[in-house]
Amino acid sequence: MNERQTIILEAATQCIARSGVRGLRVHDVAKQAEVSTSLLYYHFKDRNGLLAATLEHINGTASDYRTQGSEGASALERLEARLLGEIQDRDQVWANSVAWNELRATAVFEPDIATPLAQTTAVWHHDIASLIVEVQREDKQTADQDARKTAVVLTSLVEGLSGRWLTGELSADEARGLLRDTIHTYFDH
Repeated sequence: MNERQTIILEAATQCIARSGVRGLRVHDVAKQAEVSTSLLYYHFKDRNGLLAATLEHINGTASDYRTQGSEGASALERLEARLLGEIQDRDQVWANSVAWNELRATAVFEPDIATPLAQTTAVWHHDIASLIVEVQREDKQTADQDARKTAVVLTSLVEGLSGRWLTGELSADEARGLLRDTIHTYFDH
């Protein structure tokens, strides 16, 4: 992806976080990205193409900040960092989380968004499940839990706690504490 496409996708994320998917206007994204709407259409074909690419961009950006500071850490520490990385009092994390939640809610009514959302979610589940298998190996645990099912439960918990954090029902610290406690309930034997 080139720099201009990245700028457009960051603008789309911001516009979704500010106005929601239904309020998203391609013209507004182009204006925020300081490009023409025809260039935006050239890169992303149509609004649905822009939304699908924005989902991938959010997932890629989230993957970057989920892994920060976890080099050389144990599998459990890396798992915890990846899950806790979704709830941080940082502008980029907040905007990505709002946009992700908005896209997830919209996918219920718009099948064109549901498919790319399912694909990006599957990548996240796979990443978390792989770490769970590593945790089990490192701790010489028998695989007493299905890694994929545990990944689905933990990522669903992240999304639920994230929604409560975004609406102010929980602080980031409270949400992270609840998530950390749950992770350790699964893996501390």
